[in-house]
Amino acid sequence: MGTHSRAPSACSAHCIAEQLVIAKAQLRAFDSAGIDSRLLMCHVLHCEPVYLMTWPEKELTEAQLGALGQLIAKRKAGHPIAYLIGYRDFWSLRLQVSPATLIPRPETELLVETVLALSLPQHATVLDLGTGTGAIALALASEKPEWQITGIDKSTEAVALAKQNAQLNNLPQVSFKQSDWFSNIANETFSLIVSNPPYVEDDSIYLRQGDVRFEPASALTSGPDGLNDIRLIIAKTQTYLAKEGWLVFEHGYQQAPGIQALFTKHGFEQIHSVNDLNGHPRITLGRYPAL
Repeated sequence: MGTHSRAPSACSAHCIAEQLVIAKAQLRAFDSAGIDSRLLMCHVLHCEPVYLMTWPEKELTEAQLGALGQLIAKRKAGHPIAYLIGYRDFWSLRLQVSPATLIPRPETELLVETVLALSLPQHATVLDLGTGTGAIALALASEKPEWQITGIDKSTEAVALAKQNAQLNNLPQVSFKQSDWFSNIANETFSLIVSNPPYVEDDSIYLRQGDVRFEPASALTSGPDGLNDIRLIIAKTQTYLAKEGWLVFEHGYQQAPGIQALFTKHGFEQIHSVNDLNGHPRITLGRYPAL
């Protein structure tokens, strides 16, 4: 007899192993069908992935089967897996997510790495503009506990979620508050201002694909060329950035030349971009001059 990945015959149709086979088949349109199936199963069973391998013959209750079926149907309709299970892992953190915020992307870890490589004061003051789940602010705080970090978002729901994530990850020193960019920032200056702002063109076909169809458009789009928010931030930053402070953006892979030109226009120095693993420039930064 040949071997196969299905459960042994003693396992009923309602057991974990069989239900994972069924779920993966139903989600076969997704490259991540196997991972998605396991994540949804763990969510329904309130367990870690190792449990699925340890107890493959464990039977699901009718309620659990029903819940799993509903989640699979939503995933088939395209709902992001992170919204369905309520969290996304980012950096070394587990972050709660909701449809009020963008889902943290692995690519944004490059922004965190870029910032950590900068020469900044030991007790740097940092402003994260458009913090969403708090991903960037909290990742930086986990590496630099002595930094004073503030995350802002214009969405009160996002601010509440970021505060929750700070508590869940034991990083209560990070402060979050509601602000439409700099509107609620007093006469403060920062060693570093970092942002993963909206940068998608209003009519981009990207908005009709994958997870972004379910994410808040206000956190994605920024005018005909996607640079409206970045223009505003660069123009206003000089009021809030300390001398020799850094401004760092994540952006679309074709936007680096335009953003570098905006930095130059506003007198920044040491302007450069950082490529992602695919060789595309995805981070651009500049330093405010000393004089």
